Amino acid sequence: MARILVAEDDPSVRAFVVSALTMKGHEVVAEEDGGLAAETVDAENGRFDLLLSDIKMPIMDGIGLALHVAAKYPGIIIVLMTGFADQRERAHGLEALIYDVITKPFTLADLIAKVDDALAGKPVEVLSLARQAREQ
Repeated sequence: MARILVAEDDPSVRAFVVSALTMKGHEVVAEEDGGLAAETVDAENGRFDLLLSDIKMPIMDGIGLALHVAAKYPGIIIVLMTGFADQRERAHGLEALIYDVITKPFTLADLIAKVDDALAGKPVEVLSLARQAREQ
């Protein structure tokens, strides 16, 4: 299984994500903000398969963390999380650096599927606006 670094400032979301990924068999290290996550990835010399980070956090946000990790450790897959549409838009310029953005709130199945797809290198399915409206 994979070694995953989680950066999430909300304790309940962090606990949910860590629990879900651990139950799936992954080794998970969690930090409460991007600054601590950056220190952890550096201290571990980038020995993570995947970074799962919230976008909106104090100290260092997920965008800054993604830029840091991608520059120093290009082999780490990056998935961002957000509950804010404006924050999701901020990630659109990072397509070359991140795998995808998962929107909160998400289910256990959504989270596991996104992480599995990212680790497997499965192409991200892009839905047209018409299809998105039809599916809702």
